[in-house]
Amino acid sequence: MLQINRIKAERDAIIEAMKKRNFDATEILDKAILLDDLRRKTQTGNDNLLAEMNKLSREIGQLYKSGERQKAEILKQKTAQIKEQIKVLSEELERVKAELQEILYQIPNVPHTSVPFGKNEADNEVVFEHGDILHMPDDALPHWELAKKYDLIDFELGNKITGAGFPVYKGKGAKLQRALINYFLDKNEAAGYKEIQVPHLINEASGYGTGQLPDKEGQMYVIERDNLYLIPTAEVPVTNLYRDVMLKASDFPIKNTAYTPCFRREAGSYGAHVRGLNRLHQFDKVEIVRLEHPDKSYEALDEMVEHVKQILIELGLQFRIVRLCGGDLGFTSALTYDFEVWSAAQKRWLEVSSVSNFEDFQANRLKLRFKDTDGKKRLAHTLNGSALALPRVVAALLENNQTENGIKVPEVLQGFLGTDLID
Repeated sequence: MLQINRIKAERDAIIEAMKKRNFDATEILDKAILLDDLRRKTQTGNDNLLAEMNKLSREIGQLYKSGERQKAEILKQKTAQIKEQIKVLSEELERVKAELQEILYQIPNVPHTSVPFGKNEADNEVVFEHGDILHMPDDALPHWELAKKYDLIDFELGNKITGAGFPVYKGKGAKLQRALINYFLDKNEAAGYKEIQVPHLINEASGYGTGQLPDKEGQMYVIERDNLYLIPTAEVPVTNLYRDVMLKASDFPIKNTAYTPCFRREAGSYGAHVRGLNRLHQFDKVEIVRLEHPDKSYEALDEMVEHVKQILIELGLQFRIVRLCGGDLGFTSALTYDFEVWSAAQKRWLEVSSVSNFEDFQANRLKLRFKDTDGKKRLAHTLNGSALALPRVVAALLENNQTENGIKVPEVLQGFLGTDLID
């Protein structure tokens, strides 16, 4: 959430920057400014009335002490009128505050200067490529056929138990999942990230804190009876650990990693491009989350990108990194890099990680502040990244490593999996 003081000070610059999102922010920013002016005016009027009533209360006390009861009663009637005015103004103040908050919740983050213009993923900018594109025979099997051939994943059984998009992993398929989770967590821990386990359900305040709520696309699963939500990513509970927290500059960097299942309705996702593991309602992911001093957050973003890059190199996958254009940028992000692995059998790129800097957008919602070395209180910067999401990594590993004898296991996973071949 943008700070209203920033909106007022940088109105024209924000409107210009939002054009990268193909979003005309003029009307909503001006509405926010008008509401804040009204809030300030109403607050001032309310404060003045409170001050006047306090003054009259002191005068009434003095009048009673001096025996001037009649004058005191007259003033008491006046204070009763002021109390009624205060009540009306207080109600108006709360209404204006709520309306302003709702408007601010609707304004996306300001794109970083490096974010390219563009309408959708076709306009994203490739900034790095690793490995030669793998070309396989025409009879190479896609991962859903390989999963069936080697009895690794049962999509039909998951459909029976729950529905489409909830696969069942079996035997070496389940073991491969566990191997990847352990490998990712170990790599993250070696890079200084502290492993934590968090709830898989969040309350409404947590959803608002990291920007998943209000849920404009209806992508979250909600348990209405308890007003709880299934997490779409570990980023949400991990970042919310620091909601309403005051840190010190010396606390930075704060680096956490967590493994969780993730739940997404993926409403409106249909077609061949979402077959198999390409798009699921439940999947496993290991997340990295950082809290940083504002002066260091883009340096931290670069470090996170390098970290994910090295993991994919060790897995032996061909991949590329793209800088998201404004039209493809997430609501809360100022700058995002996506990692896409090459799926040899499908002959297409599959996103396996997003690494983002939210600057102080989430921190403002979370009231996540720190006391700087000069004693001033400031908002922290928050960042997160997938390190990594499992389904499409598994899809690429199966497809790209298939042989006549079985599926070769990357060297870094062999110790976890206990074999060098899935057959």
